[in-house]
Amino acid sequence: MLGEYLISGRRAAEICASVERAVIAGDLEPGQLLPPMRELAERLGVNPNTVAAAYRSLRERGVIETAGRRGSRVRPKPVITAREAIRVDVPEGVRNVSDGNPDTALLPSLVEAFAAAAGVADKDPVLYGDDSLEPGLVRRARADLDADGVPDGPVTVTSGSLDAIERVLAVHLKQGDAVAVEDPGWGSMLDLVPALGLRTVPVGVDDEGPLPDDVERALDAGARAIVVTDRAQNPTGAAVGSGRAKALRKILGAHPEVLLIEDDHGHGIVDLPLHPLAGATRQWAFVRSVAKAYGPDLRLAVLTGDAGTVDRVRGRQRLGPGWVSRITQRAVAGLWEAGAVDAAAVAASYGERRDALVAALAERGVVAHGRSGMNVWVPVPDETGAVARLLHAGWAVAPGARFRMEAAPGVRITVSRLGPEEIGAVADAVVSAVRAAPRRHYA
Repeated sequence: MLGEYLISGRRAAEICASVERAVIAGDLEPGQLLPPMRELAERLGVNPNTVAAAYRSLRERGVIETAGRRGSRVRPKPVITAREAIRVDVPEGVRNVSDGNPDTALLPSLVEAFAAAAGVADKDPVLYGDDSLEPGLVRRARADLDADGVPDGPVTVTSGSLDAIERVLAVHLKQGDAVAVEDPGWGSMLDLVPALGLRTVPVGVDDEGPLPDDVERALDAGARAIVVTDRAQNPTGAAVGSGRAKALRKILGAHPEVLLIEDDHGHGIVDLPLHPLAGATRQWAFVRSVAKAYGPDLRLAVLTGDAGTVDRVRGRQRLGPGWVSRITQRAVAGLWEAGAVDAAAVAASYGERRDALVAALAERGVVAHGRSGMNVWVPVPDETGAVARLLHAGWAVAPGARFRMEAAPGVRITVSRLGPEEIGAVADAVVSAVRAAPRRHYA
């Protein structure tokens, strides 16, 4: 059952740590069955309740799963082996279209903005006890939110979207609560939920966003929260349209106690209008990151929501990092005021590459998805084979296993740095990779 590995420990925490070490080292593999609790307790010479407590902790932390009489086994994608590890090593000479990064040529220069922000800080340094928010950034962020129809609410700042989402989930939910998440969806989100001791409930996605029937089913089954990507969904490029937003608001309105979290992933890089769901439930949060449009290293996101949610997040933040650097906030506000990023031009640049690849694949008989943003999602019958064949052909793509739970296999192609002359070549390579494979999947 366990091969050469022997679980050790006398206390629940020690047993738990022993299993985690084995999973990290690969001595216990995804799907591997663990000993029945009584059997392991007898082997270790401990009370069965001690083993039960260890297994419970491992379940809550997303390392193992239990299926009644069928026993406990390592999760297919345990949270301690993050999905980021499901990647392809890119050899020299292979074109990397797997990383999800923006085109650095479209990012603004940061020198002047940070020099100006640092100059202000030299004259009037931010000290402990000072306001944690930069007034100019809050004013501009709130004005942009108002213009896009996001309901009124206080604004705060976090260290990126994932930081905001983690804090919102943590202040509202307790271990074991269920969270409806998009499938396929952002790999970091699929890791985060079980890492918080929460349960993921997959919700299917099409080009218009989460499928209403799946959302309704998840909420009717007791999901306490749902996370929705409004635009440029990663990995599929989905964007919530007006009709889909209306249907989702109706479903959410019938579940007013559900926590709604919206991630406007495409802010600043898409030209499709926003159709927010915020306000359909009593507790809601809406987050916008500057990563894709202004640079991933800025680590700044704006969060708004109902007053209670934002207040809880700020209170918890004060007990941790305290605040996001006011110098960084001031620099971002300066970039906004200066119009450092031409959002329409960026959206057009990504849109031209994305649409060209989707069209080229369609001409070759391959269906692909990419309504917005910088990624194209290609369903494939054999994920492992497609990734390997594309690598052999000189293209490194992202395995779909990084982004899915129950969704069908696929690969993600980032178009942000593709040149027009490369579109046909990558489309030909995808066609060859997709059409020549036995059915398997990347794991």
